[in-house]
Amino acid sequence: VQLQASGGGLVQPGGSLRLSCVGTGLLLDYYSVAWFRQAPGKEREGVSCIPNNSGGLTYHADSVKGRFTVSRADAKNTVFLQMNSLKAEDTAVYYCAAYMSSCWQFHKKGKDDFDYWGQGTQVTVSS
Repeated sequence: VQLQASGGGLVQPGGSLRLSCVGTGLLLDYYSVAWFRQAPGKEREGVSCIPNNSGGLTYHADSVKGRFTVSRADAKNTVFLQMNSLKAEDTAVYYCAAYMSSCWQFHKKGKDDFDYWGQGTQVTVSS
């Protein structure tokens, strides 16, 4: 059972990237999936969370609202993070994590509160 995060890379400010989080050995539609990021020397930050298919709200950090969108492709067992209008301050390693609770206050939860973590994918925004 694992999560695989991918899609990171080097992009210029104002550009876009789409990150993918693919589940293997688990059905992601039963899980809420969150995206976190961690920049060098900074604490981990909760970016976005999409609830499982039981319903609920999608959450985004204030720093990414209006620029990032999280979505599911259940047929592909994948959750996407579409990142537009990227800024230098978005540079970080991005991780996906899955758990069966709601997305409510996901950003306050500790690493052990999640059932599975992906390995991380580097996003660098630079000219």
